[in-house]
Amino acid sequence: MAVSVSKRSVLVGFSMGLVLMGFASSAKFDELYQPSWAQDHFIYEGEVLRLKLDNYSGAGFQSKSKYMFGKVTIQIKLVEADSAGTVTAFYMSSDGPNHNEFDFEFLGNTTGEPYLVQTNVYVNGVGNREQRLNLWFDPTKDFHSYSLLWNRRQAVFLVDDTPIRLHSNMEDKGIPYPKDQPMGVYSSIWNADDWATQGGRVKTDWSHAPFVASYKGFQIDACECPESVTAADSAKKCSSNGEKRYWWDEPTMSALNVHQSHQLLWVKANYMVYDYCTDAARFPVPPVECQHKHH
Repeated sequence: MAVSVSKRSVLVGFSMGLVLMGFASSAKFDELYQPSWAQDHFIYEGEVLRLKLDNYSGAGFQSKSKYMFGKVTIQIKLVEADSAGTVTAFYMSSDGPNHNEFDFEFLGNTTGEPYLVQTNVYVNGVGNREQRLNLWFDPTKDFHSYSLLWNRRQAVFLVDDTPIRLHSNMEDKGIPYPKDQPMGVYSSIWNADDWATQGGRVKTDWSHAPFVASYKGFQIDACECPESVTAADSAKKCSSNGEKRYWWDEPTMSALNVHQSHQLLWVKANYMVYDYCTDAARFPVPPVECQHKHH
């Protein structure tokens, strides 16, 4: 499952015009992932994995492989009730000081107040591209799908297959784009009460611990990159050529379709509460990519 997509997927893409839809079926956690820290804070219940945060430790896991281009999805049920001060993260990242990274960070809140979803994009080690939004549902009541779709043309953040953020390739305008470093997939829960909730004003109430985030539906439909292969060779291996076609290189994957563009506009109009592009206090001169629509 954690390999390049099969020919059948490509044919389905051609015949049905599927856009932003991976074809991987769910895998068991240990087929794709492994604990990265605090293994004693992992709880396995059938197909569900739970990570717990208490006043001793949080916990995290990572993919066994790195990938270049494709789609990664995890279903997550976030911490119920009082989650103030906690952060649950799901992200892709490469290694090193000049790393690339796509982040989902779910910022906890006091009971009755909505979770905030913060997304960020790092390119060549530079982030500071935060966006924050509320969700149109309560993410603590049930599992919902969170996905990252990445190819040479765009990186798309999706919630239940609704795009909530688009980061387009604008190299033609001199703006770097993350397309040359394989990334691992990671998730974790930890205490961040110095900043996570209302700017750090609301602290974690440890009397409500443990705080538990639940996971299932692990899917990776992407190009696997062995550690022994150079980044340049991985980029070549994971790109379509005359002999092979990957679904993420199909023309329908180069941009959002009309329906998805409307969905993204709906999310921004109704649920976005912060966009770095409009933060004149932080950026008196707007970042270059903000002068274009696709960020």
